[in-house]
Amino acid sequence: MPLPRLLSSLLSLAISAGLTIACAAHAQDARPKITGISHMAVYTSEPDAAEKFYGVELGAVKEPDPEDPNGTVYRFSQQQFIEVLPLPAQHSITRLDHVAFATTEVDVIHSYLAAHHYREIDAVKTGSDGSKWFFTRDPEGNRVEFFQSGARPFRASENLVSPRIIHVGFLVKDREAEDRFYRELLGFRPYWYGAMHPGKLDWVAQQAPDGHDWLEYMMTGPGSDSGPADKIDGRQLGVMNHFSLGVPNMEKAVTKLYADDAIRFSPRHDGPTMGKDGKWQANLYDPDGTRVELMEFQPVIKPCCSDFTAASPAD
Repeated sequence: MPLPRLLSSLLSLAISAGLTIACAAHAQDARPKITGISHMAVYTSEPDAAEKFYGVELGAVKEPDPEDPNGTVYRFSQQQFIEVLPLPAQHSITRLDHVAFATTEVDVIHSYLAAHHYREIDAVKTGSDGSKWFFTRDPEGNRVEFFQSGARPFRASENLVSPRIIHVGFLVKDREAEDRFYRELLGFRPYWYGAMHPGKLDWVAQQAPDGHDWLEYMMTGPGSDSGPADKIDGRQLGVMNHFSLGVPNMEKAVTKLYADDAIRFSPRHDGPTMGKDGKWQANLYDPDGTRVELMEFQPVIKPCCSDFTAASPAD
């Protein structure tokens, strides 16, 4: 090959290699947008009872599941929903399948995790409604999804208790390991932590990088009131693996559940009560024991244990 052509080829290869390296570096440095909670997916052994709970008691709109033809979506808003899946024949005591975080750029998050050599990243999939998603797992093996909503019409039910999921929570054994994923890699921010008793640590709230929803570590093991993770039974696990619906006023929300003599409280429920974070809360439970926590957006008294270090959701 003549020298000028050889030099030209080498220069082209160098430019191409440089662009590849630059693109990889950009993918690694560009933290993707995570705007909040998209949904939580739970198992049910009683589909009809689950439909009554989510569709009637909570007033969510029933829709086909864009991710799984065997599942059902109960939608609280255009962006947020609960995905209810049939309980597998071979199952453990958990009724949690996965939690999903909302994003407007699911491909960017996928590239970001790949650039950081994160393992167990599934391919991006697209639903019939234009939604896009992929799954991965956090350091403790929890199934985590990143979900980009498609364009869909939505009209809320008149019986809707709340249009807003403000947090999800699940059992955590190793805070440091989880922090490496959620805080260091994904950019979640400290929001609040607390416990039932002094000297303990039971709840660690991490707020989404680009919104006000949060993930709550439900701590187990030494230093928590919950005890070892392997001693927790199904009933307690259903309390820990939960999601929370935000309400502006607990009294009005609870009154609505009792309206017109049609008591919509689940047979198992507790509260309202004042939480350790200074917010009013009340708990409902779906037919398989998954806890649904109603919570006021703003604290009304000073929280225990720590101050809030980020703004709370407003609506």
